[in-house]
Amino acid sequence: MSSQRATAFVPGHVTAFFSAHPADDPAVAGSRGAGVTLTDGVTVRVSAGDAERATGDAEGVTGDAERATGDGEGDTTIDGEFGSIGAVDDVLAELDATAADVAVETDLPIGAGFGVSGAAALGTALAANDAFDRGRSENDLVGIAHAAEVGRGTGLGDVVAQARGGVPIRLEPGAPGVGELDGIPGTARVEYVTFGELSTETVLGGDTAALSAAGEDALDRLRANPRLQTLTDAARGFARDADLLVPEVAEAIAAVESAGGEAAMAMLGRTVFALGTGLSDAGYDPEGCRIDAAGARLVDEGDRR
Repeated sequence: MSSQRATAFVPGHVTAFFSAHPADDPAVAGSRGAGVTLTDGVTVRVSAGDAERATGDAEGVTGDAERATGDGEGDTTIDGEFGSIGAVDDVLAELDATAADVAVETDLPIGAGFGVSGAAALGTALAANDAFDRGRSENDLVGIAHAAEVGRGTGLGDVVAQARGGVPIRLEPGAPGVGELDGIPGTARVEYVTFGELSTETVLGGDTAALSAAGEDALDRLRANPRLQTLTDAARGFARDADLLVPEVAEAIAAVESAGGEAAMAMLGRTVFALGTGLSDAGYDPEGCRIDAAGARLVDEGDRR
């Protein structure tokens, strides 16, 4: 294996509400809305793989995880298992780094509203740029990852939010140079409980008119009063008005409110996030972390923070 390698950490991202803004150009497409980035996130390790791959080492790997031999392509693993993430493949192709071996590691649930696919794409862009010495700027790399995520239909705004960190407000859709971001200053403990997956592709592939109208109303509320409590209040209204609230999530949100806390649904997933100790106080056994202040970054091996 080549000695060229790099590691990136990308915070998880829970979207509180959004409006969808599709476009033919993925750099222009995206979403408006707001959310919270998390110190729980995704670590991506990229190594410059051998140009010649050994044969017979992919036994038991099926589907997209199966790699052709001798074609200069590397392997992708997700939490130690061979797999494939379309947006990651597209990032590597754009950076002419398809020989890379990519290891994606996360404790976050996949498909449950934490922006894992966007984080994997952005982490791959940052780490591959470094490992292969491609000399691209941060905005270029964020744009590449955003376009890959949008093109694959797995997200609209996670990448730009994860690049920024904190509590990002997406004022205008699109990649850097097109979109516009603001944020809510502040820090807090965040707890979360997930009850399973909700397909981003299915929701975004359907009629998003009512959803987007609810997202625009929520964004107006937050811009008029940019506070964390407004974020969760607006998020609860959005989930209801967009008809995305599922029973188990509604029950958990109500329990947190009864205990005096603030909670909302993560978009798009069967997930509840709460500020402070809201879920613990309501009798749940949540995962806990904090708002991530730094955003996506390269890290020393073994030091994801």
